[in-house]
Order: sequence, then C-alpha cells, then structure tokens
Amino acid sequence: MDDWELKPAKDLNLPPHERHKYILREAGLLEGILRTVWWSVIRMSLRVYHRIEVHGRENLPKTPPYIIVANHSSHLDALSIGSALPLSFGNKTFPLAAGDLFFENPAAAAFSAWALNALPVWRRRAGRQCLADLRQRLLEEQCIYILFPEGTRSRTGQMAAFREGLGMFVAETDVPVVPCLIEGAHAAWPPHARVPRPKKIRLYVDEPCQFRDATNNRKGWKRVAQTVEEAVRRLSVVHGCEILPPKSAKNAES
Repeated sequence: MDDWELKPAKDLNLPPHERHKYILREAGLLEGILRTVWWSVIRMSLRVYHRIEVHGRENLPKTPPYIIVANHSSHLDALSIGSALPLSFGNKTFPLAAGDLFFENPAAAAFSAWALNALPVWRRRAGRQCLADLRQRLLEEQCIYILFPEGTRSRTGQMAAFREGLGMFVAETDVPVVPCLIEGAHAAWPPHARVPRPKKIRLYVDEPCQFRDATNNRKGWKRVAQTVEEAVRRLSVVHGCEILPPKSAKNAES
C-alpha cells in the first residue's frame, strides 16, 4: 500500500477573488455539498420548466478526462450539458467561461466558481499560457471540460465556425472530444432576454472523437476544430435542427 500524503491545496493562501479566478482552484467539502445541491435543483428545473431530453447519453465516456463541445447561443447551454452528467462528477466538471465576462466582477466570479465550478479562459491577456495550463490540468487531474469553441453566444441561434483553441487541449493526446448539439436553448433563453422562457430543450450527444495523430501546432489545432465542427453540423442535419448557416466558400476550401 502506498503511503498516504497530506498536501495543502494549491489555492490555500489566495484571497477569495483571486482564488475564484485561479485555474488550479480546488473544491472544498462545503463547495462540493453546495454544488451537488445546485445541480440537483438545476436538473429538476430543466426537466420541469424546459422538458429537457438527452439523446445519446450512452456516448459519454464512463470516466474522465474528456471534453464536451457544443453550439452556443444561450446561458442554458452549459447547464443543459452539465445536467446530463452524473452528480458524482460535479467537482471534476469545469465549464470554461470567458474570464473578462465571468471573473472580473467579484460577485460574478464567486457564483461562477462556487455554483458552476467554471474556470476562466482569458481571451486577451496571457491567453496562450492559460490554454496550456488548462491542458495540463485536464491531463493530470482527469477532468471534464465543457467548451463552446465559437467563443461567444450566437445572437441569431446559428452556429459560427469553431476556433482553433479546442485543438490546443487535445492534439497529440488520447483525450476524447464529445460533439453535442443543443436544440431549443436559444428560444428558451436568447441573449437579449432577462429571464428564461418555458421552451423545450433537446441535447444530442454524438460518439467521441480522438486526436492522437493531430499535430500539436496550428495545422493540427485547425484540423481538430474543423473535425468537431463537422460532427456538430452532421447532428444538426440528422435531427433537422435549423441552427447552422450554409458553409461559406472559405470553410469549404479549407
């Protein structure tokens, strides 16, 4: 039997606001309990108010690490995906959120960290190093990331092209990427609305993709992003969801 070793948390001496923004933030007992309660309430709300359906749940890997990727047009998107995961994965599941939007304000940062367990992605300052640190945590700590590669919520409900940052997490690794399609979340809570509406939401989960042979450079990152985007597009076609504009000539050539 290996000797048990007590190690202090990496964020032990950080002030609250800095801890909430810390990429290596660790969950304490109280946070874990509150997060379980939060997700239980969210699950019930989505079932009752939005009549959520999850199709293809069996395609989710049984154990981390993996990344779940989907189209993004509503604040309900991350909640819909998170509700499909086992409650026991609550402290291992991290939605990735824009740091300048969700983590600059202390109140928003506290909510994002405590309730959602979100981690910040900084789009301007130290962006490349941020993605490298998140990749390392994903591999070392067996995490689940919820990621929206469009980079921002769609204002029209149509999906934009996926950005290359997704590839920086998984190129030359065995980490699966699970493509998902979210239907109905934009109608239920579009960006301009203050409160959600009682509209039906459907989540479609596709088989995972892996990118061990994708080179860990810009060419490989682009390949990862395009492959996963195409998987989400196929889900849209198969299930008749009108969320995708026709591919541009530029995308068709690349």
